Amino acid sequence: MLQSTITSKGQTTLPKAVREALGLHAGDKIRFLLVGTEVRILPVRKLETLAGALVHDGPPVSLDD
Repeated sequence: MLQSTITSKGQTTLPKAVREALGLHAGDKIRFLLVGTEVRILPVRKLETLAGALVHDGPPVSLDD
Protein backbone atom coordinates (compact mmCIF):
# COMPACT_ATOMS: atom_id res chain seq x y z
CA MET A 1 0.00 0.00 0.00
CA LEU A 2 1.28 3.44 -0.90
CA GLN A 3 0.95 6.47 1.33
CA SER A 4 1.79 10.15 1.37
CA THR A 5 1.78 12.90 3.99
CA ILE A 6 -0.44 15.99 3.80
CA THR A 7 1.34 19.28 4.53
CA SER A 8 -0.06 22.12 6.65
CA LYS A 9 -1.20 23.72 3.35
CA GLY A 10 -3.21 20.61 2.42
CA GLN A 11 -0.72 19.55 -0.24
CA THR A 12 0.72 16.11 -0.89
CA THR A 13 2.99 14.37 -3.39
CA LEU A 14 1.64 11.50 -5.45
CA PRO A 15 3.99 8.55 -5.06
CA LYS A 16 6.07 7.75 -8.14
CA ALA A 17 4.31 4.41 -8.64
CA VAL A 18 0.92 6.21 -8.80
CA ARG A 19 2.22 8.82 -11.26
CA GLU A 20 3.68 6.10 -13.46
CA ALA A 21 0.52 3.95 -13.33
CA LEU A 22 -1.59 6.94 -14.44
CA GLY A 23 0.97 8.17 -16.97
CA LEU A 24 1.25 11.54 -15.21
CA HIS A 25 4.02 14.07 -15.73
CA ALA A 26 4.84 17.50 -14.31
CA GLY A 27 2.12 19.98 -15.26
CA ASP A 28 -0.55 17.33 -15.89
CA LYS A 29 -3.95 17.80 -14.27
CA ILE A 30 -5.86 15.29 -12.15
CA ARG A 31 -9.44 15.00 -10.94
CA PHE A 32 -10.71 13.65 -7.65
CA LEU A 33 -13.82 11.48 -7.63
CA LEU A 34 -15.48 11.00 -4.24
CA VAL A 35 -17.14 7.59 -3.88
CA GLY A 36 -18.55 7.26 -0.39
CA THR A 37 -15.54 7.61 1.92
CA GLU A 38 -13.05 6.80 -0.85
CA VAL A 39 -11.28 9.13 -3.27
CA ARG A 40 -10.31 8.06 -6.78
CA ILE A 41 -7.66 9.98 -8.69
CA LEU A 42 -8.26 10.31 -12.42
CA PRO A 43 -5.94 11.87 -14.97
CA VAL A 44 -7.45 14.68 -17.04
CA ARG A 45 -6.82 13.72 -20.64
CA LYS A 46 -6.47 16.28 -23.39
CA LEU A 47 -9.09 16.16 -26.12
CA GLU A 48 -6.45 15.22 -28.68
CA THR A 49 -5.81 11.91 -26.89
CA LEU A 50 -9.40 10.86 -27.63
CA ALA A 51 -8.92 11.06 -31.41
CA GLY A 52 -9.88 7.73 -32.92
CA ALA A 53 -11.43 6.44 -29.69
CA LEU A 54 -14.80 5.93 -31.37
CA VAL A 55 -14.88 3.67 -34.38
CA HIS A 56 -17.77 3.64 -36.84
CA ASP A 57 -17.57 1.33 -39.85
CA GLY A 58 -20.78 2.50 -41.55
CA PRO A 59 -21.74 5.61 -43.49
CA PRO A 60 -21.54 9.03 -41.84
CA VAL A 61 -24.28 9.75 -39.27
CA SER A 62 -25.67 13.19 -38.48
CA LEU A 63 -25.77 14.54 -34.96
CA ASP A 64 -29.58 14.39 -35.06
CA ASP A 65 -29.44 10.62 -35.68
